Amino acid sequence: MGSHRPWRDDRPKLTLNPVEGTIIALDLDRFDEFVSGHGLSRYSPNIVTGTLTHLVEELVRRWQGVVVFGLDWERGTEEAVIEIPYVRPEELKEDLERILREIRRLGASITIVAVHDYVLGRPAKERREAYYGTPGRARAWRELRRLKRKGGGVLKIIG
Repeated sequence: MGSHRPWRDDRPKLTLNPVEGTIIALDLDRFDEFVSGHGLSRYSPNIVTGTLTHLVEELVRRWQGVVVFGLDWERGTEEAVIEIPYVRPEELKEDLERILREIRRLGASITIVAVHDYVLGRPAKERREAYYGTPGRARAWRELRRLKRKGGGVLKIIG
């Protein structure tokens, strides 16, 4: 018979169970207006999207998070979803306020929502999964859209 067992797959599998953490959804406000008003490119990094790319990467590295969706070095980051396991949103407040300040300093506006919920800690395959793949992501995305309809430019922490 030999040692071959066809009913068992011997390849290691990476299974990530959800853990408590923080989901961050962020999006530049009225970005099309900003780009056209300042004569900037929408399809390559400009001062705002390039800065946001660096700030998001810095946040992810500092807190050992995962970019679920949106970090784009080639075009610049306009929106992103980040998950940070084992960290409560309140712990991130100072860093998120810094992102808000830096984007405002450049003359643009950004809305940021941080929600305490279960995180998967892996990138999404596509945009829909990034925003609706878990109940926590869906809640963060709904709140982000609600705040943007009210004018945006805010940081909201939902613990």
